[in-house]
Amino acid sequence: MENSDLLITADGQCEVCTVSQDLASTARPYRLYRFLTDMEDILETVTDDRQRLERIRPLVRRLLTSSYWLQGEYREPNPDTGWSVLTLYEEPDFPLTIQTTSWLPGRGSPIHNHATWGVVALLSGQEKNTFWRRTNQQEFPDRIEQVGEQVVAAGDIISFLPEAIHQVEIVGDEPSITFNIYGETDYSQRFEFDAVNHTAQKF
Repeated sequence: MENSDLLITADGQCEVCTVSQDLASTARPYRLYRFLTDMEDILETVTDDRQRLERIRPLVRRLLTSSYWLQGEYREPNPDTGWSVLTLYEEPDFPLTIQTTSWLPGRGSPIHNHATWGVVALLSGQEKNTFWRRTNQQEFPDRIEQVGEQVVAAGDIISFLPEAIHQVEIVGDEPSITFNIYGETDYSQRFEFDAVNHTAQKF
């Protein structure tokens, strides 16, 4: 089965993107420090989030293919919460967070946005992403409606624009492990949504 590259827009649309791999300088390993340098260059020269994600997705594929050790860098899911996060890189005053996240089967996230761009590569397992959008109704300004859903599996990359709203559910019998990279979060715009009571609260 072919891998997929997906982009989730602010209105919950799931766009299928061309899967491309950055094969430059394949004569030597593409190490994490080079990836960080390339990321910094993108952040400094590309201001449009959609264009940034187009540039970042191939680099993520190249990194995970070349620096295979990263696929083993994760924490076992916490049996109480159902998930665990391992931060691989975070630096003060540098607008980039890299982490791996693991989830137990059957667990999932609340409905949320990230208030920044993000790229999530599935290393193992399967996740069903459900996509939502705001309806902008005057009576319930935080009302959202479901737009669609997509199951992503190992080898797939799903990326998000800052306003994208989604919910994750782990499907299948094995835990999911993801490699995640996020830009600088605007916490004043990051919310967890209640689709029944039409409310949104800040993280």
